[in-house]
Amino acid sequence: MTLLGYLVVTLFLPLFPVSMLFNRLYARVGNPWLRMSLLLLWPQAGLLMLAVLPGKVPVWVIYWAVLTACLYAFRAVALRDLNLWTAHMATSAWALLWAVGLFAPSEMILVLQAAGFSAPFILLAWLAFRIEALCGAAYAGACGGLAQTVPRLSVLLLLSILAAIGTPLFPAFFTLLVTIVHTLPVLPGAALIMLVVWLLWAWSGVQMTRGLVVGVAAEEPKPDLGLATTVPAGILLTVLAIAGVTSLGYLT
Repeated sequence: MTLLGYLVVTLFLPLFPVSMLFNRLYARVGNPWLRMSLLLLWPQAGLLMLAVLPGKVPVWVIYWAVLTACLYAFRAVALRDLNLWTAHMATSAWALLWAVGLFAPSEMILVLQAAGFSAPFILLAWLAFRIEALCGAAYAGACGGLAQTVPRLSVLLLLSILAAIGTPLFPAFFTLLVTIVHTLPVLPGAALIMLVVWLLWAWSGVQMTRGLVVGVAAEEPKPDLGLATTVPAGILLTVLAIAGVTSLGYLT
């Protein structure tokens, strides 16, 4: 029964190949609000199921998880569609929650860590929808130079990508840092794989930023985001940064 329970959880804290179901569902759902809801609730459902399972997570599941995270991080390097990139990066991040949960001080902290992982992807799903409205597709290279035509959207996009790949100040940075430090003495192989995942995240983030934000701008002007949407998104990113810094005291 426990093994069956773990297999069910692998759908929501996605492990390969079950993880393909989420990515296919995300690709089929065109509504941005449904996508944002999936990004928020999907891992939380997995954590809720994981909390009721008896015993500790087996070591082989941890290695399965970090290898899944590595697989999707590597795949994200080659992706140019922002929607696909968001889904693959979210899958990679959520897979690491198996390892994060081993050292989380409490279930509530783990829930907040999962939310910290998901928040940037929720913003990216919304920004991808806005970019599609401007360019017809949120595809790196085909819709480049956004910094010159829509600076507000570009700043939010850049900060969201930085938050998603775990750069300093944002929650993913501190969660990964503390998890790797705690994992290294116990499961050094898993810790090394997580470091590789982090490097692949950074690489794919640079690729996506270079393809969308910098480069030659389109000749026709594009309507930028208004203050009514820019300010709330900026506040969310600021809250994320503050939460990331303050979380260090709870995680160590």
